[in-house]
Amino acid sequence: MDTVSPELPEPATLAVDCGGGGIKASVLDAAGTMRAHPVRAVTPYPLPPQRLLDTIRALAEQLPAADRATVGMPGMIRHGVVVSTPHYVTRAGPRTRALPELVDAWTGLDFQEALTGTLGMPVLLLNDAEVHGAGVIAGAGLELVVTLGTGLGNALFDGSRLAPHLELSRGPARWGLTYDEYIGEHERLRLGDAMWSRRVRQVVDSLRPVFLWDRLYLGGGNSRRITAPTLDRLGDEVVIVPNSAGIVGGVRAWELGGISPSRHAGQ
Repeated sequence: MDTVSPELPEPATLAVDCGGGGIKASVLDAAGTMRAHPVRAVTPYPLPPQRLLDTIRALAEQLPAADRATVGMPGMIRHGVVVSTPHYVTRAGPRTRALPELVDAWTGLDFQEALTGTLGMPVLLLNDAEVHGAGVIAGAGLELVVTLGTGLGNALFDGSRLAPHLELSRGPARWGLTYDEYIGEHERLRLGDAMWSRRVRQVVDSLRPVFLWDRLYLGGGNSRRITAPTLDRLGDEVVIVPNSAGIVGGVRAWELGGISPSRHAGQ
């Protein structure tokens, strides 16, 4: 008589979205549905690695148990190692002075393994825009994700495969300003939504011939502030997506090609 092996339970995922101004987390089931309302903490500064580890652990302790974790953070992340991070090396957050001791502490750090040890579960560490993108891409053709928040984030996908990260935020935009400086939250507050939205359109127009995407997704907390006249001029292949994708993408990120999650510290 044939026996049927019991199905293994589908994993619950702790999803953590680390931004320049806030860090939020929730636990998702296999379908990407939240098992609990997200919890949030203000990003503390100055922010050495251990302080971020402690903050993430404190958020996780407020949520149901999980089997694995996805953490998105700003900056250049390669195979779980921090190559550079723009905000977390500063004295008091975005647009403040970088501290040499924090640059040294973050640069070259295998933060994915540090998270694994802190949380006691397998961890996938990606750039925050990459996690955001995992939650919204269709998985067909070349898809670019641009997030608008404290600065500009980006992620590129080719048929559901995550491409190597390019830190567009540090590239020159106009007038000697980087994309972070040109389109970030500081400039939105200074200009107002209407003029800032025109800058968004200029950025989209400047990136279009570089990527020749099949679809562009604009997300992040400020995507909802793009004015209606600008939305009408962005193009049919440009889609506005909710900021909640930064959490929901925590499940789908494990299904992407081109990633390497950590193993459990005890395995």
